Amino acid sequence: MSTPNETSANQQWGGRFAEGPSAIMQAINASIGFDAKMWRQDIRGSLAHAAMLAHVGILTPEEEAAIRRGLGEIAAEIEAGRFAWSEALEDVHMNIEARLTERIGEAGKRLHTARSRNDQVATDFRLWVRDAMDGLAAQQLDLIRAFVARAEEHAATIMPGYTHLQPAQPTTFGHHLLAYAEMLWRDRGRMLDARARLNECPLGAAAMCGTGFPIDRHMTARALGFDRPTANSLDSVGSRDFALEFLAACAICATHLSRLAEEIVIWTNPAFGFVTLPDNLTTGSSIMPQKRNPDAAELVRGKTGRITGALVALLTVVKGLAMTYAKDLQEDKEGVFDAAESLALCLAATAAMVRAMRPDAARMRAAAGAGFSTATDLADWLVRELRLPFRDAHHVTGRLVARAEALGVDLAGLPLAEMRAVEPRITEAVFGVLTPEASVASRRSHGGTAPENVRAACAAWKERLA
Repeated sequence: MSTPNETSANQQWGGRFAEGPSAIMQAINASIGFDAKMWRQDIRGSLAHAAMLAHVGILTPEEEAAIRRGLGEIAAEIEAGRFAWSEALEDVHMNIEARLTERIGEAGKRLHTARSRNDQVATDFRLWVRDAMDGLAAQQLDLIRAFVARAEEHAATIMPGYTHLQPAQPTTFGHHLLAYAEMLWRDRGRMLDARARLNECPLGAAAMCGTGFPIDRHMTARALGFDRPTANSLDSVGSRDFALEFLAACAICATHLSRLAEEIVIWTNPAFGFVTLPDNLTTGSSIMPQKRNPDAAELVRGKTGRITGALVALLTVVKGLAMTYAKDLQEDKEGVFDAAESLALCLAATAAMVRAMRPDAARMRAAAGAGFSTATDLADWLVRELRLPFRDAHHVTGRLVARAEALGVDLAGLPLAEMRAVEPRITEAVFGVLTPEASVASRRSHGGTAPENVRAACAAWKERLA
């Protein structure tokens, strides 16, 4: 015997199935546990669809008004937490439609004319992803502003630059932060580019082949803020590359945030001591009272895995699907929802850390001078002043580094006599290029680390962001 919920579900399906689904089938088939997140988008799509149906004469003005009133009341119910979601009704679309029919009667049953759940879900999902893109792009812009503000503050704060996480050349903290501003700007560009390709409306493609009703898809697309309707009904309901592109943009952005998070973890280690985070962005230990753990950074680093995983999961779902719609596509949403929410949290946490972290300029300056980091400056001096070919200068500098290492001094501490034993033409003037300050000041090529470059870059960024 069917339960009331099963009977309600059967009525939604029509007369095809005489009995309700088994408990297992109901559990695996239902998506209301996650797609209820799209209720706002579902109501927006239904309002636009109803207005279009009334415009072309499929609904009467009275029916369209009743639908509009009923959907508004349902939205208020959901907002207030009074809406009773039913797993038996499978998804957000059927739940809202069933409630609408309860509230307004026959007119509610007419709403689904000239559409299918296939084009309805594709539209709702695009609307949800588009909203998420807008929110994330705004957060990316906020983070860029945080990078630029701190970079301007630390345009001349010297720090070690690394390759292979080994001392390489001195740089500045401001220049380092602007590198992430560049990454986030590209991340935002990817998000906006993906949004532009997403912004076509599938509504009206119906199940897969369009509809025989005289609908106006351009009207619906305009009402929902899309640039145009999708051009092919099969592609409309069977493709999810807009979600894949969104996840790819999320994964790349999260990867950039994870790189900075890893650096913050390193920098806050007392062995480095380059920056400290405030108490509200760190945690302690249940057993070790001295601990100050950069958990916010670690969680940004960790959440990147689940965002990348969502991309791989959806690629795997869609890779074997023949056209057009298949129930596999029900698996497209949870990963997207989770990735969007995770990235939003990571962006917020990163912006908080960038604004709050306190650099230790003295520690960074001391580290910047270690590891013979001005060796390239020495080689460049040999090329400029003695006209040595760079490969010869590289060889001479390598011998001088070896000698300084043997004596336990840095290059600036290597006696001139020791230098002349390797290259007799070296003069006292060489010591003018062997400090971290001289090194960074000399890097004035476009995009270089010189403080004057960093200040100019910050000014350009502020103009771009204004």
